Amino acid sequence: MQPSETGTPAFIETQRAFSAYIRDPHNNPMPADVQPQRIAMYRELLSNNIDSFLSNAFPIIKETLDSRYWQTLIDDFFARHRSSSPYFSGVPEEFLDYLAKERADMPGDPPFLLELAHYEWVEMALAIAEEEAPEPDADKLEKPLDTCIRLSPVAWPLAYRFPVHRIACDNQPLQAPADPTYLAVYRNREDEVLFLELNNLTYRLLQRLSENHNETARAILGNLALEMGYTDINPILKHGATLLTDLAERGIV
Repeated sequence: MQPSETGTPAFIETQRAFSAYIRDPHNNPMPADVQPQRIAMYRELLSNNIDSFLSNAFPIIKETLDSRYWQTLIDDFFARHRSSSPYFSGVPEEFLDYLAKERADMPGDPPFLLELAHYEWVEMALAIAEEEAPEPDADKLEKPLDTCIRLSPVAWPLAYRFPVHRIACDNQPLQAPADPTYLAVYRNREDEVLFLELNNLTYRLLQRLSENHNETARAILGNLALEMGYTDINPILKHGATLLTDLAERGIV
């Protein structure tokens, strides 16, 4: 096959034209020598696959959006985003990347859209992660303060402007509340993905535990108490011991 006028092999030019039309038929011409019904069928197949993956990965977003708005969102993602992953399983993360970089602050989008998408993606990512929740440890339960405790590899401490875990069709905040939402999203030993609402201290504790190598929980809690302005750390240690036991029972640490 001869090169085109640009020097690019003609079959590559044909593939590019075909791909451009499949992605965005409203702004690209139909390739020559292609039957309209065939290319329409092919585009519908790909679009339906994308829709299916995103509907399964982001069910709350789909429920909160008008059906036409959802379809417009899918079409825009399909037309504009250039995925780095060749696998359909990577589509949800690519969609999250699209929302963050190519659709940021789009007029008409709900203000919580990106954060809700991230929250729903986290649930999916933890569900398929290869790591496992830690097995029960007697020292964590009996002597939590004197043990080097680490965060489970399938537990993520998260902070959001919006209360993403409460968003639904009948609860769609237009403004972020004054206080952020802190959550631990985790997969337990029964492979259930759950969430736990946190306060600021517990969120910061989990962050420290995710970076912990050899410090005891007593040392970490003591440092956190001092950083937060407590002069008497004993109440924090007492509360922390109870908290760590609960987190260990849940499989978060």
